[in-house]
Amino acid sequence: MSEPLLPEHAEIAAELRALEAGLDPSELHGSLCGYLSGGGRHDRGSWFALVMSDPLLSPPVADGALDRLYVASTRQLDSPDFEFELLLPPEDRPVSERGDGLLAWGRGFLGGFGLAAGANPPLSEESQEALADLARIAASDLSYEDPEADEEALEEVSEFVRVAVMLLHSDCVLGPRHRRKLN
Repeated sequence: MSEPLLPEHAEIAAELRALEAGLDPSELHGSLCGYLSGGGRHDRGSWFALVMSDPLLSPPVADGALDRLYVASTRQLDSPDFEFELLLPPEDRPVSERGDGLLAWGRGFLGGFGLAAGANPPLSEESQEALADLARIAASDLSYEDPEADEEALEEVSEFVRVAVMLLHSDCVLGPRHRRKLN
């Protein structure tokens, strides 16, 4: 069974504009995935206020783009099929825009992860390295000079980020959940 698809980048952007949230869709998805991967307590109604650190925010509209973003993200991260994907600008956008989206996604992830996991999460050595690498990527300053090489590099870095997120989610959420079932 295929996991639910993420809403389109443009759908999330439109809903964020309507809410006057002033946040990039990729950064929001990164924040949500960081929060989920860090083991933050959440539910379908409260996640947006938690991730935005604003308890006064209303829950996303049922079946709206933000609600579907939450549903798809939680299911993809929990999927044993490794179908997790990043919400980035679409492939028909320039590589520079997609690269900037990846950096925003990474910054959002780090913020959400820190919010949920705290200062010293119980990470494996491999996850500690992945988190440090994600921080380096998010702090990168990109230059775009060779479109073909830039395209390939973006694909490789995006795949690294995707796998690193699944590893961190496994350490902080799936591992503890599995241990609770065994006890």
